[in-house]
Amino acid sequence: MNQQPLPGASTVLTMGILSIVGTLVCCGPFGAIFSIIALVKAKSATDLYLANPENYSDYSNIKTGKILAYVGLGLSLVYLVLTILYFGFIVAVISSGDWSGDY
Repeated sequence: MNQQPLPGASTVLTMGILSIVGTLVCCGPFGAIFSIIALVKAKSATDLYLANPENYSDYSNIKTGKILAYVGLGLSLVYLVLTILYFGFIVAVISSGDWSGDY
């Protein structure tokens, strides 16, 4: 049989990679956005593949892209927690009155 590439497989892989790169290089929200896009595309591509698995190739790109998307989403959540802790610490120091800015 003549197998054709799975539609959306390269998009899922690209978005999975961008989710990690976006989190580490730029900021967390971009990584989360790319992760969510990759997971939604992976769901539709997986459904298409499971309907007719003999017609499509590149299912491994879907699995790899999903793993990368989950890693990127996890990293962006860690980034979000660290950002909340950072700004919470700053607000706690300022509101406690121990820091006056004068030495």
